[in-house]
Amino acid sequence: MIQEIEKLLNDQIRYEAKASVQYLSMASWADTRGYNGVANFFYTQSEEERVHMIKLVKFINERSGVAIIPEIDKPRDDFESLTELFETFLRSEEFVTSKINNIIYECLQRQDYNVHNFMQWYVSEQLEEEAIARTLLDKLRIIGDDKSGHYLFDRDINTFQTAGQAK
Repeated sequence: MIQEIEKLLNDQIRYEAKASVQYLSMASWADTRGYNGVANFFYTQSEEERVHMIKLVKFINERSGVAIIPEIDKPRDDFESLTELFETFLRSEEFVTSKINNIIYECLQRQDYNVHNFMQWYVSEQLEEEAIARTLLDKLRIIGDDKSGHYLFDRDINTFQTAGQAK
């Protein structure tokens, strides 16, 4: 494995791990405020990011590289509102997308087509994740501070998530 690409993949393991822990913190925040649907959404998101991380670990190790399991800092756990929670979600997904795009770029520069091909799965995942984050944030912005709207959003979020994942 090309050393620079291996480093980028190990960096990506850290980004996926950080996202997983951040989403777990967001789930806990929602859970303690009675937003059970939102909590379940973020528990699921946390698990998905962990799966993304493990997929990278296995890929690196199977290619005779060395996957590095990162130390993770304490995630943010102070949010003022559901809207801020989902703004954080969108920013996180956009950040991960930019890092994946950088890996793709470097693979093409170094003609590492095996890693490029592997990373296409992540490209598709990120398209879906960003679309879900934007749509949910748009819905929250429409709702504003309406408590009954928050109740309905919380109730319906996981049916939306399931519909988005079925695509």
